[in-house]
Amino acid sequence: MGSLINSDVTEGCDFKPLDPEEFRKQAHQMVDFIADYYQKIESYPVLSQVQPGYLHSRLPETPPDEPESFEKILKDIEKDIIPGITHWLSPNFFAFFPATVSTAAFVGEMLCTCFNSVGFNWLASPAATELEMVVMDWLANMLKLPQTFMFSGGGTAGGGGVIQNTTSEAVLVTLIAARDQLLDVIGVESICKLVVYGSDQTHSTFTKACKLAGIDACNIRSIPTTIESGFSLSPSIFRKVVEADVAAGLVPLYLCATVGTTSTTAVDPVDPLAKVANDYGIWIHVDAAYAGSACICPEFRHYLNGIDQVHSLSLSPHKWLLSYLDCCCLWVKDSSSLVRALNTQPEYLRNKPSESNEVVDYKDWQVGTGRRFKSLRLWLILRSYGVVNLQRHIRSDVNMAKMFEGFIRLDPRFELVVPRQFSLVCFRINPKSHYGSNYIDMLNRKLLEWINSTGRIYLTHTIVGGVYLLRFAVGATLCEERHVVAAWKLIKDGADALLKRSEE
Repeated sequence: MGSLINSDVTEGCDFKPLDPEEFRKQAHQMVDFIADYYQKIESYPVLSQVQPGYLHSRLPETPPDEPESFEKILKDIEKDIIPGITHWLSPNFFAFFPATVSTAAFVGEMLCTCFNSVGFNWLASPAATELEMVVMDWLANMLKLPQTFMFSGGGTAGGGGVIQNTTSEAVLVTLIAARDQLLDVIGVESICKLVVYGSDQTHSTFTKACKLAGIDACNIRSIPTTIESGFSLSPSIFRKVVEADVAAGLVPLYLCATVGTTSTTAVDPVDPLAKVANDYGIWIHVDAAYAGSACICPEFRHYLNGIDQVHSLSLSPHKWLLSYLDCCCLWVKDSSSLVRALNTQPEYLRNKPSESNEVVDYKDWQVGTGRRFKSLRLWLILRSYGVVNLQRHIRSDVNMAKMFEGFIRLDPRFELVVPRQFSLVCFRINPKSHYGSNYIDMLNRKLLEWINSTGRIYLTHTIVGGVYLLRFAVGATLCEERHVVAAWKLIKDGADALLKRSEE
């Protein structure tokens, strides 16, 4: 039987996976490709129009034996990959929440990838650890967080910040820290008694994190909200639920309060909720993934009132602070609670700086071990743009959302379902005639389906309080007022046609 290795190919082969000059050439080509993509992104349908399985028929079943030219690969990206992309960076992307980008973040990501630092502990790359500590304190200062959340306020054993991948991980690690801290007191055998709390508007990742942390599904409380309260969590109802659990012999553990819920950007009142939670020794985490970035502006900072009473806070700069995915900033008052719960010390990672307790080893602040040099992105963003321009960026998006909100108010066929607080407008078509609620829902479903089928803009929907509504989220980095105006015209055209058909 012959050898599986083709000696003709291997002999004399000068394979260099990283040749600096070839890298320079291909990197320049790729930057040109990306810049061209950004320039013509408006020409693509925002929502991909392909059918499931489209790519299987376009690509070969096996990889090539021989190298292919970079030029051919780029052509195939244009021909086969781009048609299957939903263009989150399109200025006509108004769905979900935006995924913001910037030149500074891209350059920072290039550096992050360039160094390929696997900074699991301080010694593995001191700059990676210490820059992250600095940047997290910078951002904490921009948000006017208490000193107790900063390295400068408490040292390595006190408060501080860490960059997680997403909110899911921020919730999970703080939940595990809270769980272990409490079980140290009441005993591990009582884990089945632990209860966690959120509202019916809390992100679905909360339930997932609770299950991963071993919380009994029966003990995950999803407290109902109402349209009258703007879908925020009521402190009085929260207290009643906690009191009932305590009376039943259960042990309250964790509250996930939200500043800017996914469906409607509702804001849970942090201060009064924290007062209730602290009465029962509950760990309070504030999920401000989207709206927290707005709090660098003084006019929005009041949404974080009471933050001095909570245990942890997270927000995601990739949603609104011009950083590429993924980037979730988590601050904790007591970092030792994370370290006790997540610490691992295999012999091959032991070193003098770590054992001196004078440095931060970020591997003990997260689920995994390896971690990227993500702080470079935030560092370049903050230095390249400064606080003033980042505030202008936030305010510009809010002002465009206000403009769209004004369009809705002026058209009697539409209504605002909840008040706008940031740059998300929740609305629906409602001619206020003899139509019933089911028919109104059907009209809005059909309107959304038509809008997205055009490929010209992309919206998403939600259901809150039994009401089906459309979400118009402003914030794509390339979005300008003209895109909002054009989007409104398209929505109106769709409504015109839809209502005309319904009256025939």
